[in-house]
Amino acid sequence: MTKYGLRARVITLTIAPTLIIGILLSGYFIKNRYQELEQQLSVAGQAIIEPLAIASEIGLSNESRENVRRLIGHTHRQHSQYIRSIAVFSGQNDLFVTSNYHRNLDLMAIPEGQPLPDRLEISRLQDTLLLRAPIRAIGGFNNNLTEDQTIGYITMEMDLSTVKLKQYQEIISAGVVLILGVILSGFFAYRLLLDVETPITQMINMIDRIRRGHLDVRIEGKLLGELDTLKNGINAMAISLSEYHLEMQQSIDQATSDLRETLEQLEIQNVELDIAKKNAQEAARVKSEFLANMSHELRTPLNGVIGFTRQMLKTQLSSSQQDYLQTIEKSANNLLTIINDILDFSKLEAGKLLLENIPFDFEESLEEVMRLLAPMAHEKGLELDLRIDPRIPSGVIGDPLRIQQVLTNLIGNATKFTERGHIRISVELKQQRDEQLELQFVIRDSGIGISERQQAQLFQAFRQADASISRRYGGTGLGLVITQNLVKQMGGDIGFSSRLHQGSTFWFTLSLMKTDLPLVQPIDNEALAGQSLLLVESDIESRQLMSERLSQFGLSIRSVDTLPEQSDLVSCVLICVDASNVPSPETLIAQATHAETFSDKVIFCLPTTELALSEHLLSSGVNACLAKPLSVRKLVELLQGEKQAPEVLPPAVETHTNKLPMTVMAVDDNPANLKLITALLKERVTNVVTAHDGRHAVNRARSQHFDLILMDIQMPEMDGVTACKEIRQSSLNHQTPVIAVTAHAMAGERERLLEEGMDDYLTKPIEEHILEQVLHHWTHPHTGDVQPSSPLIKANNVSSSLCIDWSLAMKQASGKEALAKEMLQMLVRSFDEVEEKVNHALEGDNIALWPIIHKLHGSCAYSGVPRLKRLCYELETQFKQGADTDDLEPELCELLDEMNNIREQSPHYLNDNG
Repeated sequence: MTKYGLRARVITLTIAPTLIIGILLSGYFIKNRYQELEQQLSVAGQAIIEPLAIASEIGLSNESRENVRRLIGHTHRQHSQYIRSIAVFSGQNDLFVTSNYHRNLDLMAIPEGQPLPDRLEISRLQDTLLLRAPIRAIGGFNNNLTEDQTIGYITMEMDLSTVKLKQYQEIISAGVVLILGVILSGFFAYRLLLDVETPITQMINMIDRIRRGHLDVRIEGKLLGELDTLKNGINAMAISLSEYHLEMQQSIDQATSDLRETLEQLEIQNVELDIAKKNAQEAARVKSEFLANMSHELRTPLNGVIGFTRQMLKTQLSSSQQDYLQTIEKSANNLLTIINDILDFSKLEAGKLLLENIPFDFEESLEEVMRLLAPMAHEKGLELDLRIDPRIPSGVIGDPLRIQQVLTNLIGNATKFTERGHIRISVELKQQRDEQLELQFVIRDSGIGISERQQAQLFQAFRQADASISRRYGGTGLGLVITQNLVKQMGGDIGFSSRLHQGSTFWFTLSLMKTDLPLVQPIDNEALAGQSLLLVESDIESRQLMSERLSQFGLSIRSVDTLPEQSDLVSCVLICVDASNVPSPETLIAQATHAETFSDKVIFCLPTTELALSEHLLSSGVNACLAKPLSVRKLVELLQGEKQAPEVLPPAVETHTNKLPMTVMAVDDNPANLKLITALLKERVTNVVTAHDGRHAVNRARSQHFDLILMDIQMPEMDGVTACKEIRQSSLNHQTPVIAVTAHAMAGERERLLEEGMDDYLTKPIEEHILEQVLHHWTHPHTGDVQPSSPLIKANNVSSSLCIDWSLAMKQASGKEALAKEMLQMLVRSFDEVEEKVNHALEGDNIALWPIIHKLHGSCAYSGVPRLKRLCYELETQFKQGADTDDLEPELCELLDEMNNIREQSPHYLNDNG
């Protein structure tokens, strides 16, 4: 009843009980009266029929019908209002006499087969009451009958209509009484409503007026009982609201005044903030210019270092010289990577640093970091060990450069802050779900450690644990910030634990994908079966670690801490020299001579700082000298091959024989860079002209035609952009392609230079394969002056540039030409399946292209096809973001064209003369 109003509730709760009680009482009394009337009729009938039965005995016994008729007729007439008919039946159930004619005498007779009644019987039939009484003989009247013998019976039919009429009268009387009670109850309910509803309605109206703001209204008059108390409460509430409203209005006026003053202060602060914003923007602009200038100043000398190192590697060198130059090149490349990280630090903070997702050899990538950092560790006499979980597959998919950067930073820090002892690096497989691998990298050192107070300052930009660290060890404190952001961007986590003077442990986790692509030449374990190796290593952990890794290839390993005086014959003896305690050359030669007494193959593993000793050892008969930490693959290759010659100079790198018949002008104000660019161009083109500044280049362009111009940007007197515009105005070179060569690597530099009039863009240090691509790209067969002699360009007139970068393919195949050809051939064979599925998808078939594009992307990573790899990466990224085939139709058509170009160009490289 919660949804009904007060009026309905009062009426219902007042009338309903009265109505219910009246109905119950009326029903009860009517029922009792109904039964009582029927019972009275039954008793009256019994009082009539029993004397008749006794009086009819004589007449029935004497068969005096007239006497019996007069008897029952008199009785019928006397009680005619109740009795319909009276009939007397003989003992043979025959009608003896009746008081009047009855159409249904069979109803009054006993049915055939039933005995005569021996006592009074009463039965009800619809609106009649039927009574039967036995007629018994009394002894002495008839000698033929015995006493109390039933000689017949009498039946009397009584009418119930009179009784029903009285019952209806009783019901009507009860109904009238009930209606009168309901009317009376309704009158009292109405009166109650008048006394309650009217004051309540008045209160509601008054509250509504208060709600609308009329706080001066009050309820007047005297009300009944609790309603008067409610009225006083409402009046008190109205008084309180009026007082509160007055106070609130005063507070609002005061707050408005304060707000007006605050707004005036905010306007002053906004002006100050606007000035501060402009100052910050100016500072950011100055910072960007500083980074650009720093990039140019650092990249310019690096260009010479890296370029001439690569040129030197093309000449005949000894193994030690080649190793030194490779270390210089890797160190310079590492420095270049650090420069790029510094320049991209703002991108990293904004979350815009792009990550690669390519297949790479996991063990080789980690060993490259160890080879790079080993000299710094060995200079301090530290042992550097690497342990890789054997369950980790060799081929994984991820960003190898960023993983190496993280490891380089953490291992470099461990080396920097460790004076003695060791640095252990381990990689564990935590979990593998289908093709996804979850790896944990752990770097432990025995260095100075970090106190609990200083640990809170780690992973903060330009902050180190202690101010004295930067003075003693150097560094800006930016490395850990970059490392943390890189790990998080790769979907991992990073942390550390440390105790002061007891070393530190840094760890991070990464999720990589497994790949079955043949990334490196597999090791033939069968060739190593049965070979035994004696491992001599003084450090226990290093010895156990090396034994575990070598035992995976089927070798029989025996590890000792020192070279034994006598030993059984073994296939090879591997002697590892401790970085903290290097013996003299005479001692090492004596150990080698002694080891040769029980083995034909002796290999030394030296610290990188002592590789100069390898010349003495090799001359004394040692088969090979390897650098620490040990590269297991190099050792296994040595065990599989023959004994190497001690000082055989490798053949010089084959130079380019098919030079492009074109004249190229190189412009650079730095003599080292100009000399390097000239050397690189002379290997590829027939004629090279140099200019040492922009003014000199413009003068040469006015007097000689060039097929291509490589222009430095930042030069004194006249920069590269101005020089390009001047050259465009000359009649001889107004259509000559001008390529910008700059060390400025900031974002947006390429677009700016192209808008300024440059035709293409090269960054320093110059990559040889990129330079070669640029030369081929701007060599057009239809120009009369430049006729390409390369058979590849003759065979592919429709392509504006080389689709296959063979120098990149050779680099990715570790210099193995057979492996590079095999990878390219496998890639070309996979094109048929890709073309079929892409064509079906373009025709409208519901085909998921992401898996096949993903597979093709992985195949491109080691086949020297950068343009196809870029297309696959862009398509794979779009498919991951939910794009459908219709949206990517232009890119898919470009993919088909690129595959066709590669298929046409591949025979040139797959043939023997390639």
